[in-house]
Amino acid sequence: MPPTEALVLVAAIFLIAGWVKGVVGMGLPTVAMGALSLSMPPAQAAALLVVPSLVTNVWQLIAGPSAEQVVRRLAVMMLCICAGTAAGIQFLTGANSRWPSLALGVVLAIYALVGLFLPRFSVPLRHERLLGPVVGGLTGVLTGATGIFAVPAVPYLSALGLSKDELIQALGLSFTVSTVALAIGLGAAGAFTRELAFGSAAAVAPALAGMYFGQIVRDKLNPLAFRRWFFVSMLAVGLYMAIRVL
Repeated sequence: MPPTEALVLVAAIFLIAGWVKGVVGMGLPTVAMGALSLSMPPAQAAALLVVPSLVTNVWQLIAGPSAEQVVRRLAVMMLCICAGTAAGIQFLTGANSRWPSLALGVVLAIYALVGLFLPRFSVPLRHERLLGPVVGGLTGVLTGATGIFAVPAVPYLSALGLSKDELIQALGLSFTVSTVALAIGLGAAGAFTRELAFGSAAAVAPALAGMYFGQIVRDKLNPLAFRRWFFVSMLAVGLYMAIRVL
């Protein structure tokens, strides 16, 4: 693909991904990884994701009143995310992109099915000390292996009984830590090149623009219907990626 067309494609993908995040408070990494990986290896897509994801998620983390409390509560889980990412990064950055593409497609499909069909559940406070590190480690492994850091962190955090603001900040914290761990892993493996770093930085503007417009239209959309179509789209992309590899 010519450089100009590639830049336009990347900008359009991050504009849409940012818009989705502005509407539902999450989804930028998932949409961006799913769309970018249709035209490039997952490791390159993950590298392009780093800076826009970091900027938008730090913004989400600090834009509320409970950041310090959320950080203290989830500190051990965040450490386990870092450890898991370090364990899984070699899978994403290996010479063969076939299996990371398959894994990414499967994870996208599972994420969509969980969002569509998994009933709401709650995690009692007494179980957090055990489940937090397990969920963090598994999220980290999948982050390192696929560049997607929503599973199982998102359903777990949604089950903790947090207030709306606390949940948004908890998601921002989890995604920020996952992004930093992913960037360090990609850099250590030589997959976060200067060219990709510049491309990632250039994607910040369309991501923020999309997020801004998404926040504007948030109250005008039916949130349940939007989430449903979001998950259906992710299911279609995930199944397509998996079938294409197989």
